[in-house]
Amino acid sequence: MTAVLAVDQGTSGTKAMVVDGDDRVLSVAELPVRPRYLSGGGVEIDPHALLESVVESGRRAVAEAGVPVGCVTLANQGETVLAWDPGTGRPLTPAIVWQDRRSAPVCTRLATSSDLVARRTGLVLDPYFSAPKMRWIRDELTTEGIVTTSDAWLVHQLTGELVTDASTASRSLLLDLDTVTWDDELLQLFGLAGEELPRIAGCDEIVGKTKAFGASIPVGGLVVDQQAALLAQRCLAPGEAKCTFGTGAFLLANLGERAARSSAGLAASVAWRARGDTVYCVDGQVPAAASAVRWLQDLGLLGGPDELDRVAAADADGVLCVPALAGLSAPWWEPTASAALTGMTLSTSAGHVVRAVLDGIAAQVAELVDCVARDIGQPLPRLRVDGGLTRSRVLMQSVADLTGAKVDVYPSAHATALGAAAFARLSVDPRLSLADAIVDWAPAATFTPALDPGAAAEFRARWRSAVDSAVIQKEKR
Repeated sequence: MTAVLAVDQGTSGTKAMVVDGDDRVLSVAELPVRPRYLSGGGVEIDPHALLESVVESGRRAVAEAGVPVGCVTLANQGETVLAWDPGTGRPLTPAIVWQDRRSAPVCTRLATSSDLVARRTGLVLDPYFSAPKMRWIRDELTTEGIVTTSDAWLVHQLTGELVTDASTASRSLLLDLDTVTWDDELLQLFGLAGEELPRIAGCDEIVGKTKAFGASIPVGGLVVDQQAALLAQRCLAPGEAKCTFGTGAFLLANLGERAARSSAGLAASVAWRARGDTVYCVDGQVPAAASAVRWLQDLGLLGGPDELDRVAAADADGVLCVPALAGLSAPWWEPTASAALTGMTLSTSAGHVVRAVLDGIAAQVAELVDCVARDIGQPLPRLRVDGGLTRSRVLMQSVADLTGAKVDVYPSAHATALGAAAFARLSVDPRLSLADAIVDWAPAATFTPALDPGAAAEFRARWRSAVDSAVIQKEKR
């Protein structure tokens, strides 16, 4: 088939790639996006900057590739929302990022309905998801226009259509997970009844055309970024799992075509809807991974992510870190939790702190792996990983040691874009199957557990105690 322009619009940057039918990357263009981190847990992005990054990176990638492009696809942040004017497309608010915790009071007010929300959506009533932030926008910023996830606004800018995809819609707290339709009762619960909502498309569907990158090109294959990476890593069978180490760390496990709910504190959502079938997944998040490393840089303890393995000490010398710099998600779901460093003495060095942060990220991933194991009914022997932080051998070895799983590193830095390109292929070629749309791969590196299981269990017990005693502050009932 012809080449695909795959745009991965993320929290800290936008990457555009032109990919041929064999997953050969013909060009890459990346532009930074700079979120604003505000006091009180606010995280915002200028929507104009989002759109400019998508259009400009896409144009650069198309120009560099020098080949005709047969489809444009967009992988999106999932839960980032904004209000905008559907007549002009003009944004009416900043984009409120998935990390933003200012809608926590909305969730508190609705706490008595948390069981209903969980049963209906598969998700947890938490500011991480879209609906609380949508309600917060209506309460605090504007009642004008419409309020949607960022993908719907970007696609409207490109095509004029009002559409989202099934995987993104399933991250909203407004979707019935079983029927994959907007739920009137949930809309009423969040005070969003009467809002104009996007049409829900399949991930293998053409949703419109755009001239933003040259000639008129079909737009299709829309998907959430993490679900795109799940497909890229060929997690096609129930129980197969991946973790992407980006701004946060995101672990997803394929559940197959059964709309199950997690019994272990994870979120359940649509992995993708393609070829008439809906595949589901469970997922958990570490809200601060690369953003925790950036925090270390801001403190002057690290020059950049490429220095992690050089600066990190061989062990943390008793220092423990719970890097809850943006709260805690699964399985604690404590949006107001804050980070903690314990066990420091006058002999504690920058290397000990860096190592403690890496071990803290790995410990959170290990908790998520345990949750997945409970949901699928068996241990997770293999974890596929991608993202910039996989270049840290110290972090990847810590993940293997604390999870007890073999860790296979995806060989490309472009898992999300490659997964989105696969969905684009499905949207333009009805003959392709899901398995045919994505190529197989061999790990760039494999990490096997080297830490004694007893020592790993002892560390994780101490780390959980740090979470319980220093981070989560609950009023006595």
